[in-house]
Amino acid sequence: MKQLLVVLFFFTVNFTTSQVKYETFQSSRLGEERQIKIQLPRGYDSSQEKVYPLFVVFDGDYMFEVVAGNVDYYSYWEDMPEAIVVGINQLGKRYDDCMYSEQNSLPIETGAAFFEFVGMELVPYLERNYRITNFKVVVGHGETANFINYFLLKSNPLFQGYISISPELAPDIIDYVPERLGKLQSKTFYYLAYTNNDSKSIKQMSQALNKDVSLIENEKLQYIFNSFERPSHYSVPAHAIPGALESIFKVFQPISKQEYKETILKLETSPVDYLVEKYQTILDLFALDKQILVNDFKAIAAAIEKNEEYEYYEALGKMARKHYPKTMLGNYYLARFYEETGEPKRAMRTYQSAYILDEIAGLTKDLMLEKADLIKADFGY
Repeated sequence: MKQLLVVLFFFTVNFTTSQVKYETFQSSRLGEERQIKIQLPRGYDSSQEKVYPLFVVFDGDYMFEVVAGNVDYYSYWEDMPEAIVVGINQLGKRYDDCMYSEQNSLPIETGAAFFEFVGMELVPYLERNYRITNFKVVVGHGETANFINYFLLKSNPLFQGYISISPELAPDIIDYVPERLGKLQSKTFYYLAYTNNDSKSIKQMSQALNKDVSLIENEKLQYIFNSFERPSHYSVPAHAIPGALESIFKVFQPISKQEYKETILKLETSPVDYLVEKYQTILDLFALDKQILVNDFKAIAAAIEKNEEYEYYEALGKMARKHYPKTMLGNYYLARFYEETGEPKRAMRTYQSAYILDEIAGLTKDLMLEKADLIKADFGY
């Protein structure tokens, strides 16, 4: 409980440096006004060119702060891109908003109107007025965690990420969702979680859905499932949201020890190609041309050394020169390539030429001269 209070306090303090707006949205589909909350990234006004992923949060009257706080926190530490978070206030309207047919479990009447409000009014309005990428995530809890699935069922889904927490699933949804996920044609993230303290129906339906979705073989689907033991139905979002963000934005994060050991060291292809594909995926998904982290260069270099695949150093060196041209990173990798592939004189000169460049990541001028002198001594240059 103490840890939860600390986290909530941090989120509250964090909001003083991000931009939270409150707007009243007049909806023709709903025939009424609806309150929305909008959190803009910290640096939103500093760049007019930068675009951001969008989070649409149902149950915004209590879920907005949990999602917005975590998004701000993870983006601050660059474990996910900065994002725009929008919460829809559903206080007193949740039952009407989530209404579905008992015959086919699909939205009807006020539920159908709410579905159209989100897809035909709210999201287009946000796209017109804010700098938003094509990557959009929808978040729901309980009844709204069931409702977010209706957007997935469309032939061209509005959202690319779905965070469903302790869903009160409609009967046919456990059939609709696996069928749709199995036919995906574009990259989609689906996160499902529940707690052992949920109602019996929530647990049973979530377990049934997880069983079916886990069997799907579709490279376009990234599925993540969590079950929690201690949280209540109402506190589980505070536990689930961090895991959902970490999973959805895993590719955005620096190469981890686990990724290094379990994936990169076992590659049968070039680890440099792996690095290129990682950052191309970031660009394709989030419309962000992210500079390759020095940490990621070091991870690939460590794999090259570990597997003694020194021929890959050439491509890594050229990449490092492109991304960090004023540093000795690229020269060091190229020198290692020449050193290990039978060109000691060229390696020596490349180490020497690095002396005038900036030090980086533990690479120093003294180290470059030491490397050059060792070659000179060994070969008598």
